[in-house]
Amino acid sequence: MEKMPYQPNLEPICFDIGRMPSPAPVTVESDWTAALPVLESNRMVLRELVKTDALSLLSMLATEEVAKFITPPPTTQEGFEKFILWAQRERQAGNQFTFGMVPEGCDHAVGLVQVRQIAPRFSVAEWGFAVGSPFWGTGLFMASARMTLDFAFQNTGVNRLEARAVVQNARGNGALRKLGAVQEGVLRGSLLRDGKFLDQIMWSIISQDWFQAKAVWSAVVH
Repeated sequence: MEKMPYQPNLEPICFDIGRMPSPAPVTVESDWTAALPVLESNRMVLRELVKTDALSLLSMLATEEVAKFITPPPTTQEGFEKFILWAQRERQAGNQFTFGMVPEGCDHAVGLVQVRQIAPRFSVAEWGFAVGSPFWGTGLFMASARMTLDFAFQNTGVNRLEARAVVQNARGNGALRKLGAVQEGVLRGSLLRDGKFLDQIMWSIISQDWFQAKAVWSAVVH
């Protein structure tokens, strides 16, 4: 899953599809397989997906511009509901976790960030993301990505996080570079999309690099 180019003619919006009960805050130090914490940043929240996010995610992610460079998302509300239930089960099993991106003023997720283990004991994991086009270029992705990476490195024991981005997706690759990821090579013909095999760039971030970069950012801020 990758971030797509921003379209300036689309303004950020939220859908009135029913109020969602506020999730109970969970301390970051708690067991994430039992419940994901609620992570808060300036003007947005990351929390676990819930069933009532399905319609919003369908409206945001099942569009041609968003799905262009990603694994095809569900195409129905029921499909997203099944995905959300699957994500909750897989989180309980300790195989992956998925945060929903909820901007200030919204009740439902407009995007998601997923981290799944690809080596025993979560030592190596792959992460990906998708966000609705009205929120491209708003800073929502970078804030969500940094919180997710920080959470993963501090709470799952992961040492290496990998990400794949289609070569043609300049903005997605640029965002990964800005986060401090290292380009390791090109995976030729690794994504089948609309009957064509696309090349992807392999990116990685290891825990040592992340904490060193975080220390630099903290020093600059203070």
